[in-house]
Amino acid sequence: MPHEIESIAYFGATPWHRLGTPLADGDVYNWPAACEKAGLAWDVELAPLVAADTHAPVEHRAVRRSSDQKVLGVVGPRYSPLQNRDAFRWFEPFLAAREARLETAGSLRGGARVWVLAKLARDPLVIAKGDEVEKYVLLSHGHDGSLAVRCGFCPIRVVCANTLALAHGSDASKLIRVRHRGDVAGSLAAIREVMNLADAEFEATAEQYRRLARTPVSHADLKKYVRRVLQIEDEPAPGTRILNIADRILELAEAGRGNDLPAVRGTLWAGYNAVTEHLGYSRGRTPASRLDSLWFGEGACINKQALQVALDMAA
Repeated sequence: MPHEIESIAYFGATPWHRLGTPLADGDVYNWPAACEKAGLAWDVELAPLVAADTHAPVEHRAVRRSSDQKVLGVVGPRYSPLQNRDAFRWFEPFLAAREARLETAGSLRGGARVWVLAKLARDPLVIAKGDEVEKYVLLSHGHDGSLAVRCGFCPIRVVCANTLALAHGSDASKLIRVRHRGDVAGSLAAIREVMNLADAEFEATAEQYRRLARTPVSHADLKKYVRRVLQIEDEPAPGTRILNIADRILELAEAGRGNDLPAVRGTLWAGYNAVTEHLGYSRGRTPASRLDSLWFGEGACINKQALQVALDMAA
């Protein structure tokens, strides 16, 4: 598999890397079954460390996979491991209630980071005629001490599978875990209340997307937009590589996936989606590194910056 992806299971169409184990219809509501097929049914343990020269014990410990003794990270003395089968168990009531279904699950960075992507059982967002955005939730956890269990809402543009930034409500991603930190087997009414709140956050952000789709932009202003997103300054003179990236994004704004739609062409929405297409399909050495960056790293920051700059220009 690609270097950053260790294992993956998916539902529906084969992923971009054409690797992984397909999930059956029944698996998408069954976390234990999906966990097994995604290659995540393994445990971690803490192993003591010693100094290489003196062999004296040190406070830090190694997080080690018990199945093959692979070290996934080094953590402090207060770190408590969380097993894959338990990390996302709190989300099972949402699956049982058919309020969400599993889409993909797997591990990155050789097992140091695991994720589940689930699709909400809500209608897609219609941004412009022929252009829709689906509603997902991204659950993630790390075994190297760099990432706690977290849940974030994740809009994905249907026409090109681009992951977009969610702008409305800085606390949006806390809705699910705050309300279900204790009794995860809460009532169906409580589960649906949480999903309705999530849906409201998506709808609020969709209004911002639609504002971009209603805002025409000249080629000159589009160039300004791309330079602001990429933080290109006239002084000192920018390098050839960053200028080539800017030119490529400008091309995508006119001919990228979905940007030829009449309701999208020539708008700030096309400009923003050109940036997200670059992040999802071009930036980085491999598709797996792009995915990791777009969900957890620098790509996610650029994605949010691109949306904010577009909204500022639309205002």
